[in-house]
Amino acid sequence: MQNVDEIVSQVRKSGTDREGKYLTFSLGGEEYGIGILKVKEIIGMMPITHVPQTPEYVKGVINLRGKVIPVVDLRLKFGIEAIDYTERTCIIVVEITNVNKTIAMGIVVDSVSEVMNIKNGDIEDTPSFGTKLKTEFILGMAKTGSGVKILLDIDLVLADEEMAVIEEKMLV
Repeated sequence: MQNVDEIVSQVRKSGTDREGKYLTFSLGGEEYGIGILKVKEIIGMMPITHVPQTPEYVKGVINLRGKVIPVVDLRLKFGIEAIDYTERTCIIVVEITNVNKTIAMGIVVDSVSEVMNIKNGDIEDTPSFGTKLKTEFILGMAKTGSGVKILLDIDLVLADEEMAVIEEKMLV
C-alpha cells in the first residue's frame, strides 16, 4: 500500500494542470472547489447506514441505485465542528483514484455553489502555514471576484491510511 507522501509525489510529478472547471461548495463558511471531472453527481441527503469501527468522519454507506457508496462528512474530515444537516446540505458523489482503482465515494458538504471556469493565472500555490496543517491535498488558491476558493485534490483528501481501511471494510 502506498502512503500519502508517495501519492502526493506521483500527482506532483504528473504535472497536473490546475486550470479548468471546478464545482464549488461551502463548508464551515469557506468556499472550496473540486475538479468537475471528478464529480459524478450531486444528491440530496438520504438515509446513511452507519458502519461500526470506522473513523468519526465516515458517516457510513448509502445505497445509490443498487450500488453501496461510502460517505465521508468533509467537515469532520477537516476538523470543522459538526452541525445539523439542513435542506441545503448535500452529498457530492465523486470518483477517486486510489492506487490502481477508481472508487465512487460521497462527500457531505454544507451547500453546493456553482461550477466555475478557473484559469491558471488566477490560481496561486498553497501558502505554507507551518508543519501542523496538512496542505498537500490543496491544489491551490483560486482568486475570484468574491474572494478566494480553496481548490482540493479530492484523490489526496480521501487517500490516507484510514480511507484504505474504510475501503477494505465497505467495498470488499
